[in-house]
Amino acid sequence: MIRHIVFFTVSETNLADARAGLERLGAIPHANLFEVGVNLKRDLYGNEVDLVVYAEFETVADFDAYKAHPFYAEVTEAVRPLRKTRVAADFESAVAAQI
Repeated sequence: MIRHIVFFTVSETNLADARAGLERLGAIPHANLFEVGVNLKRDLYGNEVDLVVYAEFETVADFDAYKAHPFYAEVTEAVRPLRKTRVAADFESAVAAQI
């Protein structure tokens, strides 16, 4: 299983639009699980992150197909001007989804 996690910082004025844009990515097939959430900022350190995208893919091929989908590029182009920063991490997990 591939886990895909992306952290975004956005201004307060762009938060709703950025979230709505990112949620559109959930329409792309290939993900077993896809969600966008607002950071609760409950950690004592480093609360810069505003939005989190979390997705799970059965295989690397599924993840690659998701990223190659034309809708992915369209959404990325729309959201890019709304964000300040983006940090992504992808890793292979042997643990079955617990969600």
